[in-house]
Amino acid sequence: MKIGIYAKIIANKIQLELIQGIIDFLVKEGIEVHLHDNLAKEFQRFSRSEYNNLARFQNLILNNAPIDYLLTIGGDGTILDAVQITSNSNIPIIGINTGRLGFLASVSNNGLMEAFSELKRGSYQLDKRSLLQLESNKPLFDFNYALNDFVLHKKETSSMITVHAFLNGEPLNSYWADGLIVSTPTGSTGYSLSCGGPILFPKSGSLVVTPIAPHNLNVRPVIIPDDQVLSFEIEGRSNFHLASLDSRSVTIDSKVQIAIRKANFQINLLRFEGDTYLKNLRNKMLWGLDQRNF
Repeated sequence: MKIGIYAKIIANKIQLELIQGIIDFLVKEGIEVHLHDNLAKEFQRFSRSEYNNLARFQNLILNNAPIDYLLTIGGDGTILDAVQITSNSNIPIIGINTGRLGFLASVSNNGLMEAFSELKRGSYQLDKRSLLQLESNKPLFDFNYALNDFVLHKKETSSMITVHAFLNGEPLNSYWADGLIVSTPTGSTGYSLSCGGPILFPKSGSLVVTPIAPHNLNVRPVIIPDDQVLSFEIEGRSNFHLASLDSRSVTIDSKVQIAIRKANFQINLLRFEGDTYLKNLRNKMLWGLDQRNF
């Protein structure tokens, strides 16, 4: 078994020791461990050379990946970054949660041994998640895909912007708002939810379009089939706006032409036995834990 390990940054010695402990555990269990270049550089920053002999990897390519699984250590943001690494390789992602909420990174940092035992037994399932693909008339991002959401947002003014949205070329709505979110089912529990959007189940086959602080109170989030293409035109007092794919943002002007569609590949999140979407929702959203029930 070959496992790749990725972490965005080692914030302190506590996290350093945690990552070292995970690597040492896997090596002791006879696992062939590969370090992402980013993590290897982090070890160098802490002057730790004991892992220099481990194999390295960067981005994974379809049918040519050197690992069987990618283990991410961090929070959900680490998994969002890892999507750029796995891309269309179909390599399953296992998220070790050292962050806060952890909707995607569902394995606790003290649950690695149990998770590894289930991994060896094959007691897991692949949770396939859809992505968004950005198309534009000029290059904006190195990686034009997002697991959570695509966001248009005002930048240089406190005034609203106007986002004209089109569905397969037909006008959908003109949003007078601070911005607009197009979210996948995975991202529906993130920024979209905080702006009043609904929760979508991963296999719902839908996208949600959620305005950010809309001027017209009768404008509400819209759920659309994920086989539709959304395109946008933007107006505002400023010529410059923000466009974001997950945690990556660029400045665009009003002349940029943008379209969003469902990507032609999915990513695999590895879920262990008993780790269901509903269970995750109840635990993370504290459903049923109203103190009046006790």
